[in-house]
This record gives sequence, C-alpha cells and structure tokens, in this order.
Amino acid sequence: MSWLLELGWLCLMIVFSNIEAQKKYALNISTKCLGNIMRVDVGPLEGNLLEVAVVVNNTAVVLTPSLASQCGFSMKTDKLGNAMIYISLQNCFAQNVDDKMFATALHLRVHGNLFEDELYQVAETCRYDAWASREIICDYNYVEISVKRAAPDEYALPQTSSKSINSRRAAEKQPLDAGFRVTTVLFFTPEGEKAMSVADAQRSGYGIGNTPTRLVLRSPIMAPEMYIQDVAQIPMRVLSTSTIFEKKWLATQIDAAAACPMQEGSVFFTPTTITWYLPRQPDPLITSGPFNLMAVHFGINGQRLSAAVMQAHQYFVSIDDYFIVTTIPIGAAGGYFKSHIKDDQYFISYMIEPMLELLWTDDSTHEDTRYKVFFHISTDLMPQPLQLIDNTVPVEQMFNLILGQFASDVVLMNITFPSGVLSTAECSARGFNVMEHMSPNGSMKVFTLQVPFTDPVVLEQTQNGVVVYSLHLVFGLLVLEELVPFSYVAYVEAAVRNTVPPSISGGCDKQNFYVLVKHGTDYNFQTAVGKRFMTPSLAQQYNYMDNGTHFSFVVPFNAPDVSVEAIEESSIRCRLDVFLSNPETNAKIKDFSVACNFPATLTECFPNGTMTALAIKLESVPSLNPAQLTLVDPLCGPSYSDDSHSFFVFTVNSCGTTRKFLPNAMLYENEISLPDALVMRKDLNSEEPEYQ
Repeated sequence: MSWLLELGWLCLMIVFSNIEAQKKYALNISTKCLGNIMRVDVGPLEGNLLEVAVVVNNTAVVLTPSLASQCGFSMKTDKLGNAMIYISLQNCFAQNVDDKMFATALHLRVHGNLFEDELYQVAETCRYDAWASREIICDYNYVEISVKRAAPDEYALPQTSSKSINSRRAAEKQPLDAGFRVTTVLFFTPEGEKAMSVADAQRSGYGIGNTPTRLVLRSPIMAPEMYIQDVAQIPMRVLSTSTIFEKKWLATQIDAAAACPMQEGSVFFTPTTITWYLPRQPDPLITSGPFNLMAVHFGINGQRLSAAVMQAHQYFVSIDDYFIVTTIPIGAAGGYFKSHIKDDQYFISYMIEPMLELLWTDDSTHEDTRYKVFFHISTDLMPQPLQLIDNTVPVEQMFNLILGQFASDVVLMNITFPSGVLSTAECSARGFNVMEHMSPNGSMKVFTLQVPFTDPVVLEQTQNGVVVYSLHLVFGLLVLEELVPFSYVAYVEAAVRNTVPPSISGGCDKQNFYVLVKHGTDYNFQTAVGKRFMTPSLAQQYNYMDNGTHFSFVVPFNAPDVSVEAIEESSIRCRLDVFLSNPETNAKIKDFSVACNFPATLTECFPNGTMTALAIKLESVPSLNPAQLTLVDPLCGPSYSDDSHSFFVFTVNSCGTTRKFLPNAMLYENEISLPDALVMRKDLNSEEPEYQ
C-alpha cells in the first residue's frame, strides 16, 4: 500500500453513515512542542477533507507527499479520524532565530459535501536550544540528520579535492564561518560513491538546510541512495553522506549518516503482544569505539510517557548488551484496530506508533547524539469472525440482535429486508432500535438491532398452535478511509405458542354475583376478589368450581368483599371487583368489575309498635365505624353492628322518633347519624363526607 493511500497526506476522508446536514463546521485544533518536533492535533474531521498548506511570505504552499518528506512534515490519523501533523522544527519553511526559536505557520482548509470551505490559520513558535552535536529523526516518510557545523581551517581542503575529513574532530573546533556554502552532496552506498549538486539533490527529493550553526539533511525514507544493512541482525535503512562546503579556493566536508529501523525483522508478534527490537548500538552511527548511553525515553505519537503511565498501560522497555527491547500489549491504549476486507472475510490489524528517543555520548570525541525514532507498527491481519448473537425473548414480541465485534472504523450504513433497503436513519424512523456500543476501552464495538414482531418486515407462520416469526436481513457495512463496503447476511426466527390470555365475565341475580374465569393458555395467575386473594377457605365459602378450562364462583351481594356504591329507596347498588395478577411480579394481567342493584328492605314497621332500620356502610366513607351510629337520641345505638353495617331496633315512641298524620296513614320518622361530637372530630381529621 502506498504511503499516500495508507496515511493520506494530501487529504483525509472519514465517512459516517448517519451524517446529516449540520451548521457551520468547526475544527478543534491544538499545538504541542515536543523537543525537536512540533505536533498539530486536528480533529475530528467527521467526514471532511483536510488540505494542509505552509505559509511563507504571506503565500500558502500546499504540501504534497514529496514536498512533505523533503521538508520535514508527516501526518497520521487515529481511530476517531483525528489528524496529527508532525513538523520538524528545522523544516524548510520555519522562521529560525539563532537556532533557538522556530516558528511555523499553516493554513488548514476543510471542505466536504455538507460544508462550505473553512480556512483555519495555525501558527506556533517552539523554543529548542538543547541541541546535541548530532540529531537524527526517523519518521515513516523521511529521515532527518542535523549536524553541528564545524570545520577548522587546518582541515580545509583545496576545492578540487574530494578527500573526506573527520567531522567528529572538526566539531570540536570553531564553527564553520559564513563564507562557506554547500555545493555538493556525496552519497555512499555499497555499490559506490555518488555525487550530486545541491540543485540535483533537491530535485531528487532531498532537503538541504544550512542554518547559522547546523547542517540539516533530509531524505525520503525510500530514496534510491538509501540502502539496507543488518545491524545486530536487525535490518536498517541507512543513509551515508558527506556534504561539501566551498569558500573561494577552500573546501571542506561534513559527514552525516542515519540508520532507521524497518518493521520487517525488528518486530515480532504473538496473539497478545508486540515486541520491538532496536539495536543498542545502531551502526554505522557509532563507529569509533566505546560510547555511553545516557538516556532512553519511550513515547506514543511523539510524546514522552512517564514511568507511571507506561506501567498503567503495560508498556515495557528493557536494555541488554545488544538491544533496546520494547513490549506493547496488542490493544493497548495509544494504538487502534483497523479493519480489512479480504476475500469477503473480515480481518483486523492493530496499529500503534511508539517512539524511542536515545541520547548517547561518544567516549573518544565527547560528542553527543540524540536519536529519535517514530516507528509505525502494524500487526499481520488477524481473522475476526463476525458473530450474530440472538438475545430475543419471544414473549417480549421483539427481535433483539447483536452483531460484532468490529474495529471502530466500521460503520453500519443500511439493512436490507425482504421488502427493501433501509438506511439506519430510516430504520430508526420506522421504530427499529439501531445502536452502536463501544467496548469499555474503546477499541472495538458492536451494533444492536431491535425489530418488533408486528412490523411487516417480519414474516409470520402458524403451525400446530405455534407462531413462528422469522426475519431475513443483510447488514450493509463500510470500512472508513478506504471506503470498502461489505455485508453480513443473517436469518433469525422465534417461536411463540399461540397463547390466549385469561378472561373474566359475570352477572347478578337478586341475591348474588356470578363470576366465570377462563384460564386461557400458558398463563399462570392468581385471583383476587375485592381486596383478598382467593384462598382455599375463601373458595369454599364462595362455592368455587374448576373444570380445567375455566372456574366459577358465587359471591353474595352482602359479602365483605363487595363494595356498596349507593343506597336507594328499595335497593342497594353493589360492585364486585375481580383481579388476575402474576404471582411472581404482582403485575396485573386482567381486571373485571360488575355492579348491580339488589332489592333490599332497609326499614320495617311491626304491629306491636316496633321499628327496625338497617344502615349500610358506603364505599365512599371507608373510615366509618358503623358501631358509632345512633338514632336522633344519641343514647340509642345499634342493636347489632359489624364492619359493614349496623342494625337498629326501637319503638315508635322512643329514641327521638317523630310522628306525622297523613290522610290514610301515620308516618313515623327517625334519623341515623354520627353523634355531634364524633361529627366534629371527623370533620377536623378527615375529608370524607358526613354520614347521615
């Protein structure tokens, strides 16, 4: 895969399935100075194109892949589509102040189908004055060598000479004065020596910088003049050069060499671990004998990590006599999984970019070297068989599916049903629940889908009392960046017995309520009459009968489970409530109420001058105590009472009974009520109506 396709320098494009028209787009941009490089974090791009240009003398120069490698720029993306631009402080366009302050200005242009072009200006100045005698940067698209410019006059050569000089000894002397200019670059390879003029070298993609105190040489990582050499059995890309400076009749040379590791031969994988071997003595950078390794720093994406962070993420770096060994768990934070489609099968690889920064001193020359390697690691393709998990609970009348696992760069575009193709937005609008769920560490994700059995896309067949619901569907998926579509075909079904819920019916005669309950099918329930569950003793009291398909019972209108709604002149209106509920959850399955008027004699007169009266407690006064009722004379209480009624027996000439003469009869009247003291107390403590 070419570098442009893999890392997308010129344009980065991330496409999401559910992008809708939005308002003005806004990037989140930040900058960081990280030693001899600067990093610009841009993102998330959210499906838009990013064009990067460098501003020089108020002119924006668009960076192409070749210009980026020639001038010290690289760009990567993370799993969320955030772009990271890495910039050498000594890039071709930097404003350099005394090799201590470096300023770079960028124009970032974002454009896409849903947005108007947006231009962002980014400028950052980084201070860096801790230069080593030699600094080497190995990035994935270029290698940079920055060497202290120094060559004394006694080492100056005649212009016609091509003899190489010892740059380490020269570095101990005075800096090369401004009169010297770069004219020629010599490239040394196993096949021999090759000379290029500065102009020819630049046309070949090399960058050559001559700052006040340093020589900067930059090469594309795949330049023809670079060659592969094994160092401690680790293959390294090597660049070996001498740069010729000329001044009138004098000439001098400065050697500059770099060796950058390759993934092949230096990285080894297990199913759970990445191990990276970097030679502890990366020849040909160290050729003069003993050296002292002063420091080793580890980082991710160009930024050093502390020991505590490394331990938390299980990054380990060890040093032996030959290698610096870095161990990284596959799936660790800082890296990400990438999706691949091969022969219609789904694969993933794990990608991470660790950084090793070494500082050593040559014991003989006392010169120091800072060696920084940005190492892009990608594992081999790992099969990731997709799995559809069917969590459907048939009684819930809903298909509940989980499809996964996917790397984060996969989006669900649509779902094909027998009736047609629906986008994810159309699925949601139709009542299907389509969601994306990330794993706790954010490395993988699954898609969930819920489809009601009642939707027309679900097929329904009934056989032998069983209803089979089936769903044919094709998940349409897309791998971002490369925009590679793929699909997953699925078929699920759920069987549900053709259940019939229980039902209740009933009626009345002059004395009783009659209730009939049909069991239905596959339902377990308990029965409540009024406020009491149907216990065996209550069932016996109400003449309960069950024949297997239904049961019935009879409740007298004056039973305690009956509610009295109203008292009329010659009847009582009563209501019976019956409830069926789930015995485990107490959830109501069915309820039923029946109300009837029952004939009743509430008052009666006898020839011997005795009267009887029946007072019945109404549902509307639940706190009434019938025993507290009296006639007009508060000393005349009920002869009998219980929780539901009171019964009075008195003579017509007692208890405050009044008499009224009618043309053909004599009318005796009395009144049943609560005593005044109780009424007053009741009015103060209750909102129930007065009973009279």
